[in-house]
Amino acid sequence: MKSFPNLKVDGFKESPLKGLYEITAGEQVFYFNPEGYLFFGEIWTKDGKNLTAELREKVAADRIKDLPLDKALKIGTGSRKVIEFTDPDCPYCRKVDSFLAKRTDVTRYVYFVPLRNIHPDAEKKARYILSHADRQKAFHEVFGGEMDGKPIPVAEGVQQSQLEEMEKLAAGLGVRGTPALWIDGAHVNGADLQRISGLLDKKKEVSKPETR
Repeated sequence: MKSFPNLKVDGFKESPLKGLYEITAGEQVFYFNPEGYLFFGEIWTKDGKNLTAELREKVAADRIKDLPLDKALKIGTGSRKVIEFTDPDCPYCRKVDSFLAKRTDVTRYVYFVPLRNIHPDAEKKARYILSHADRQKAFHEVFGGEMDGKPIPVAEGVQQSQLEEMEKLAAGLGVRGTPALWIDGAHVNGADLQRISGLLDKKKEVSKPETR
């Protein structure tokens, strides 16, 4: 775009409103008018549908497909894939963990996003888990509260680069809070256990053979 040469654009197409174009840049959604104006905001339909939020969801869902799962902490061997962005000291994240830990039908891919300004020990706990010989055991210790109020046995800087890589991936998806989950591609924001349960219990559509 000549009008805004410093803007790195990922997608550009006409919006539902005539004369306005949708721009996706990273996790952001903007709107552009050919006269050279950028609009920051959301478009809602008369029946209350947030078209901007739907576009953000679609962009994030597309990026989830390319997420490097080998960079995550893998927990479980179930058939349902759950991608989690979580904070070790977030009470809502622990609530989600408590729920998912009871299920045997999930494989969890966990990325840590410590909210340092709210949970000062979260970064150390994340690095402790990542540096442990048995990561799953360490994960359950931390999320079960066994490390709360105790010194975190991890040296300064250990697994810092891996943690920063996880945070970079979260930023690329527009994750600003925890927990944030994707279940078989569907996004869940927060500890919405009813929605999580509904998505996990929903049967995958299987194409039926044609009958003659």
